[in-house]
Amino acid sequence: MEIINKYFVQLSPEQEEQFRKLPAIYGNLNSKVNLISRKDIDHLYERHVLHSLSIANFIDFQKGTHILDAGTGGGFPGIPLSILFPEVHFTLVDSTGKKINCVHEVIKELGLKNVVALQSRVEEIKNTYDYIISRALISLPQFYKWVRPLVSKHGFNYLPNGIIYLKGGDFIEDLREINMPFYLYNLSDFFEEEYFQTKKLVFITI
Repeated sequence: MEIINKYFVQLSPEQEEQFRKLPAIYGNLNSKVNLISRKDIDHLYERHVLHSLSIANFIDFQKGTHILDAGTGGGFPGIPLSILFPEVHFTLVDSTGKKINCVHEVIKELGLKNVVALQSRVEEIKNTYDYIISRALISLPQFYKWVRPLVSKHGFNYLPNGIIYLKGGDFIEDLREINMPFYLYNLSDFFEEEYFQTKKLVFITI
């Protein structure tokens, strides 16, 4: 929890408590369903929670924003962000039923009121959202093809609506293939821990 407090110093007591519950909740669920790799479960705050919250260093979502977490897996980045932004609406989608059942359990345990979890393939979603977020679900060009129609054309945040994608390594060629305006950020600009040296955030405007 110290690493979260290091970068997010204005958490409410309720948010603090929700973040503190995450290791026990995920530790229990991970013993039943493989949500997080064994090497990462002991680094939950750094490699999953803080990594998810890097999006909050990029944009401060306004009240009433609607966000789709596509391919959420065990609830990342959607769950940590939903704690940080209780007045923002999150829809967490994954095609694997076991994972979505676990996400339902996390939502229940944390008492989150601003999150909906659905078992669905991304390409089957019909609603539109202000932002689509994800952590390296598939190749970026394929992901872009699937989710572009889901981005609402009417936004009210200070950044235009679009896609926010968290990924490691070099994917400039993927971005060139998409051929749309984008902004690329190194997460090492946000966080000093070694884990983030190769991690990046890309924002694609629609």
